[in-house]
Amino acid sequence: MRNATELLADYAAYHRDRRNIATHLVGVPMIVFAVCILLSRPGFELAGFALSPAWLVLAASALWYLTRGALPLGVATTAIMVAMVVAAGSIAAAGTATWLGTGIGLFVAGWVIQFVGHHYEGRKPAFVDDLTGLMIGPMFVVAEVMFALGWNRPLLAEVERRAGPTHLRDLGAART
Repeated sequence: MRNATELLADYAAYHRDRRNIATHLVGVPMIVFAVCILLSRPGFELAGFALSPAWLVLAASALWYLTRGALPLGVATTAIMVAMVVAAGSIAAAGTATWLGTGIGLFVAGWVIQFVGHHYEGRKPAFVDDLTGLMIGPMFVVAEVMFALGWNRPLLAEVERRAGPTHLRDLGAART
């Protein structure tokens, strides 16, 4: 089982261009929220609790995030996803057109933003080589925000030691 340091360093290797990281700060939350919206139907009750597939996926995801060895990061990622599932339930309850239009629209727009970022990076998305990248993406975004706020400088240093520093890639030089 890979820990947060290994996962973040592996994922970061595909995300060293600052513009790509910036697009991930927008696109990944859009995609995650879209999935939460789309999985918020159908609703059902279990032992008196109102649930949906989104809550079940959240429970499995939370278990995964919380067992990667960086508990504050796992808690932060899980807390953000709980907020997304709660908000998604409201959108799903607004009606079929709103549910599907918002969910599909955010999903498509989020992926377009992601692929624009990978154009800047000049490298394919991490999930192409390892499907775990789909789980690491949200954790990576939360970690980037937490790093920017000064959290866990040693983890950031180790990720950059393994993946290299961030940069701005010169697209003109890359084309020649």
